[in-house]
Amino acid sequence: MSTVITSIDHPSAARRAGVRPGEKLISIGGHEIVDVLDYRFFGYDADPELVLESPEGERRTLRVRKPEGEDLGLNFDTYLMDEPMPCSNHCLFCFVDQMAPGCRDTLYFKDDDARLSFLMGNYITLTNLSDREAQRIIDLRISPINVSVHATDPKLRCTLLGNKNGAKSLDWMRKFGAAGIEMNGQIVVCPGWNDGEQLQRTMEDMAEMGFASCSVVPVGLTKYRKGLAKLRAVDYDDACAIIDRVEAYAAKCLAERGSRLFFCSDELYLRARRPLPPEEAYEGYVQIENGVGMLRSLITEFEAGLKLEEDPVQEFSFTVATGVSCAPFLELLLEELRQKFPQVTGRICPIVNDFFGHTIDVAGLVTGQDLIAQLKGRDLGERLLMPVNMLRHGGDVFLDDVHVSDVERALGVPVTVVDQDGYDLLDAMLGRK
Repeated sequence: MSTVITSIDHPSAARRAGVRPGEKLISIGGHEIVDVLDYRFFGYDADPELVLESPEGERRTLRVRKPEGEDLGLNFDTYLMDEPMPCSNHCLFCFVDQMAPGCRDTLYFKDDDARLSFLMGNYITLTNLSDREAQRIIDLRISPINVSVHATDPKLRCTLLGNKNGAKSLDWMRKFGAAGIEMNGQIVVCPGWNDGEQLQRTMEDMAEMGFASCSVVPVGLTKYRKGLAKLRAVDYDDACAIIDRVEAYAAKCLAERGSRLFFCSDELYLRARRPLPPEEAYEGYVQIENGVGMLRSLITEFEAGLKLEEDPVQEFSFTVATGVSCAPFLELLLEELRQKFPQVTGRICPIVNDFFGHTIDVAGLVTGQDLIAQLKGRDLGERLLMPVNMLRHGGDVFLDDVHVSDVERALGVPVTVVDQDGYDLLDAMLGRK
């Protein structure tokens, strides 16, 4: 833990008040500052009183003049003012445990930090939450938090998470719900473990606990599972059974509570070879970060943009690289584009995941080396288009540490990174990006 101030924003309320880099932030408004949650919560108030300590150990009190909600402008060694809390679980289905060698170093670190759940949207299991930290969530009304639930049968949850605290953390979910803390959940379905009646129980318990929403997603299995628990992928029959159960209970929740609460991921509909639900079924895409409604949103936006498109369009050729599962939907969008603008020529190239294994078919896990190997020597047109979720957030690096510039050099074609947005995809296909 470090509350030493490394720098101060310019301009900022703290700089105007005379706070100095190198001082340690002891308290705000009489409340001890332990980490970023305390800093963000107590620093929210108007005109807070700060207690600061110099490197020599001398303390002073300073009033900072600012409106409520304005950030103080202080920066610390780390974003959390602490080290991230590592995961203490040994989940049977953990994706990190089946990560291929040679990926980015950060991909091998497992965090399970409640602070990152609130601040960054990470999903946590609550198994390493101390009583103090859990009570602080309630006292500070830290909300929303995202919880990886998977099962609410205590014994099964302990088994799935490989952690005896899997049962105790269910109590915290109930207490958070009773305290009005908004919780969003996730259930990773492992056939033969937490599907069927166990899935039904989990959904019913989560509704009773007060969860605001929950995604239901299939387990992801790579070819690097040597020495790990025997699991099998969700197949056609599994996907159909999961969708039927979730849809039936979601309809009940909608009738009784005004919200579905439970949403199947796009991947489940693809595996079941079923059409995607209509846009209204996603309730504003509350679980889109978990792959729920991404395709429906993309299609809706693309088609809306295409209807509005009246400007002259020049000849343009391109190739779209994507995952195997998404390719058929992009083919349909490309055909709609061709019908309106025949002078635009493109192709969709699904990239088979040789790196992680062929059971992995989503675009977000396509690596740079697979992209290069499968597209090298092909006529890709004027540009190669690829979705942003193939890359590290805010960066230009694939999971295997290959850079976009490496792909451009290897394939001899400029690369356009497309946002997860139908309008952006349309602009890219028309050569406007």
